[in-house]
Amino acid sequence: MQREHHSSCKSKVSRLAMPFFGIVLLLAMAYPATSCNEQEKSSLLQFLAGLSYEDGIAMSWQDGTDCCKWEGITCNETGTVIEVSLASRSLEGSISPSLSELTGLLRLNLSYNSLSGSLPSGLLSSGNITVLDVSFNRLSGNLQEPLLSITEHPLQALNISSNMFTGEFPSTIWGKTRNLIAINASNNSFQGCIPSSFCISSSSFSVLDLSFNQFSGSIPAGLGKCSELRIVKAGHNCLSGSLPDELFNATSLQYLSFPDNSLHGLLDGAHIMKLRNLANLDLGGNMLNGKIPESIGQLKRLLELHLNNNNMSGALPSALSNCTNIIMIDLKSNNFSGELQIINFFNLPNLQALDLLYNNFTGTIPESIYSCSNLIALRLSSNNLHGQLSPRISNLKSLVFLSLGANNFTNITNTLRILKYCRNLTTLLIGTSFKGEAMPQDEIIDGFQNLRVLSITDCSLSGNIPLWLSKLKNLEMLFLNRNQLSGSIPAWIKNLNSLFHLDLSRNNLTGELPTALTEMPMLRTETTKAHMDSSAFKFELPLYLAHSFQYRIASTFKKTLDLGCNNLTGVIPQEIQLKSLQKLNFSFNGLSGEIPQQLSKLTNLQVLDLSSNHLTGAIPSALSNLHFLSEFNVSHNDLEGPIPSGGQLSTFPSSSFDGNPKLCGIIVAKFCGSVEAPTVSVPSTEKMNKRIAFVIAFGPFFGVGVLYDQIVLSRYFG
Repeated sequence: MQREHHSSCKSKVSRLAMPFFGIVLLLAMAYPATSCNEQEKSSLLQFLAGLSYEDGIAMSWQDGTDCCKWEGITCNETGTVIEVSLASRSLEGSISPSLSELTGLLRLNLSYNSLSGSLPSGLLSSGNITVLDVSFNRLSGNLQEPLLSITEHPLQALNISSNMFTGEFPSTIWGKTRNLIAINASNNSFQGCIPSSFCISSSSFSVLDLSFNQFSGSIPAGLGKCSELRIVKAGHNCLSGSLPDELFNATSLQYLSFPDNSLHGLLDGAHIMKLRNLANLDLGGNMLNGKIPESIGQLKRLLELHLNNNNMSGALPSALSNCTNIIMIDLKSNNFSGELQIINFFNLPNLQALDLLYNNFTGTIPESIYSCSNLIALRLSSNNLHGQLSPRISNLKSLVFLSLGANNFTNITNTLRILKYCRNLTTLLIGTSFKGEAMPQDEIIDGFQNLRVLSITDCSLSGNIPLWLSKLKNLEMLFLNRNQLSGSIPAWIKNLNSLFHLDLSRNNLTGELPTALTEMPMLRTETTKAHMDSSAFKFELPLYLAHSFQYRIASTFKKTLDLGCNNLTGVIPQEIQLKSLQKLNFSFNGLSGEIPQQLSKLTNLQVLDLSSNHLTGAIPSALSNLHFLSEFNVSHNDLEGPIPSGGQLSTFPSSSFDGNPKLCGIIVAKFCGSVEAPTVSVPSTEKMNKRIAFVIAFGPFFGVGVLYDQIVLSRYFG
């Protein structure tokens, strides 16, 4: 019966609706909508005229047509332009002040374009605009403090983020803005102090994002008067002082973020417990000290806790176990100590990432941590943990990133036997532990089919390079350096089709360089497949090569073949054709013979180190054509003849050629006599000009590469 009644009602509504809409249509035909006036049309056309690229908008914006029907334009029922929305249209040029002459304009959205020049002051001081969004452009200059003639400013939302604005941020305007809700001025170059006037007139102010600027001074205490403030972000600035007590009066705060400033002092327990609505607390990268207060457990809604890179110390509060909704805990690079057993991880079922890198925790890994079945990333590296890995870690079915290095764990064989059941692992870093043990051999290990990054460095492991590594078909990066591995480099290495970074340096490897090394697929091709499962970095767990030197994604690592500091003999294979290789290190071995001419075809090389071998003959002049080369070293060999001049090799210091008494040339300050220098082709003027332009354009990029490789690599990965 109900269905019949409903159907009947619906039928009646339909029958009644049809005549009604028919009447409306007739009225619309009888009384056509009012067109926009000529003044507004002129203002819009002036804006169009100021664009150097307009993405076809001019096809719609034609004089003689109703501007209310133009693309991106919205009018009200009286024909007044109330909205201009042209986001993501690849617009170039400047913003004409004529837009401020649209006296009925309520909303202006020009975000995600390539607009440049200044922001017309009339837009910020408009007496009618409620929403102004010019984010993600190239706007620059200072924002002038508006000279307001009105007593009440209507602005509700301002988004000027991701531009190039400079100078001080306006402050007096907010005292006359009664309906202000949100301001986003992040990713600019604003200086000076953060204004404290946002809530003087507006009780509805709830979002403030000033991150990635150059603000200095202290956090304004006036923010504590913003009773509706939910989000405040001012990370990556130059703020100093302590967190003001008044700030914690803003009890509606859900997101409190001041990372990478110079804040100091304690995290006060009596104050932090006032923020019962807090979901994200990010104070990483400051100079905070003291302990994490027990009252942190009062924050029942906390989802993310970032206190990394501070000077905090002491044991973790057991009350952290009461934050039952937390998904991310980042406490790396502090001085925390004590045992992790104090945290009851059984109460943290939603935890997805735990980062305790670079602390002083002791004891064993708590068994309760293996109950966190949603854990994606776990990093316990660089602490003082000991013991053996529990088989229960196989319960972490979602685990993608695991870093246990630089602790005192034992039994690497058992560790790998257990970890093979973590089927989703893509990154496994377990170096600088298991000291003096033997590398597990073939019949013991299988699994790891999804592994892409494996680091077992600085363990003093003995034995050969194991055959089970040949089964890791998705492996992209392999680090076995700083061990005591012996035997030869296996030919099956070429079967790892995705491998682009191989570091076997500082071992006791012997034998000749296998020709298989010249056939590695990902080093032969110009294109590189290298990628990482984005979930590994979902919670900002980069790979560390030194305490402050990190890689966000694996594809930023150089395409590398590093066999330095071993006992390899024989000659460098003539067949070497690794076109995408960026770093080649054969230093400190017993290699002999000449430097192959074919090395000059490795045109992507940035680092070439053949030092401390027994190489003979001349330096091939063709190596001067390696235009990306930023590091070059052939010192301490038995090379002879002139050092090629007039090319890339002329840019390196004499130390790159030391220990070769038979070399001569300007670089080593030794006259070559009657010996003719190897022929160096003289490029045409046109080619030379292009080359000079190329160097000027990309010089800064090369500088970064040099800096990266000058940093001494630590003994482990984080």
